[in-house]
Amino acid sequence: MQVDWAAPWYAPWRRPGEVVAGALAGGAALHDALNAAGPAPVRFVPQEALPPATAYEAFIQASGTCPVRPGLHDFFNGLVWLAFPQAKAALNRLQAEEIARGRVVRRGPVRDAITVFDENGALLLAPAALWQALRERAWRRLFVDLRPLWAQARLVIFGHALLEQLAAPRKDLTAHVWCPGPALGPGADLDAWLAAQCRPDVLAAKPFTPLPVLGVPGWCAGSENFSFYDDSLVFRPRKTPEPITTTTSAGPARS
Repeated sequence: MQVDWAAPWYAPWRRPGEVVAGALAGGAALHDALNAAGPAPVRFVPQEALPPATAYEAFIQASGTCPVRPGLHDFFNGLVWLAFPQAKAALNRLQAEEIARGRVVRRGPVRDAITVFDENGALLLAPAALWQALRERAWRRLFVDLRPLWAQARLVIFGHALLEQLAAPRKDLTAHVWCPGPALGPGADLDAWLAAQCRPDVLAAKPFTPLPVLGVPGWCAGSENFSFYDDSLVFRPRKTPEPITTTTSAGPARS
């Protein structure tokens, strides 16, 4: 398992990640290593525990267990369950409810949004000026003109597929970012905030904005040369205006 825990995107995950990776190196199975790493709202079990022709998310909700396979994908999924227990449980509950309504093959907007965020999501705590520039896809303003403001920002990768891909980083890797807004301070409970947002009406509106994560200052040495941001295949302009989505703190198929 090759993970560079010194990489800035792994900073929130380094401590639990090294614990689980150490157990794996000692011969433990992934499900046992995750169960020993800390409490979670599910118990991790081998992939073989998932019955044939059974929806993965519905099985988790019904059994209280999460099947895992060897490899980085489920390794990071387990770490997210440990770090965001309320949010992961809320997302899984919504997935199971949608499946129970018959939205299996034709997934619908809620399941689509859950899958996007669960696999590739991130949370951005940032000054309003950065968030506005991001929503406008004003990449030069976001990453060059406003670069000093990134010292006040915090980007936490939530999506386990994106965490897996970042083990071999490439320039076009993109997060679907959710911004909690200025009301949430730097020491706020991101798990509780995200769990409160996990409602069908909020998710169906897809309150996410794409962010090429290696553009974040300090995340890639190449971005110190500002021509890095001239790559229009990665830093694409917004084609049409986005609706303004307001979120408040009030109340996938197996891949």
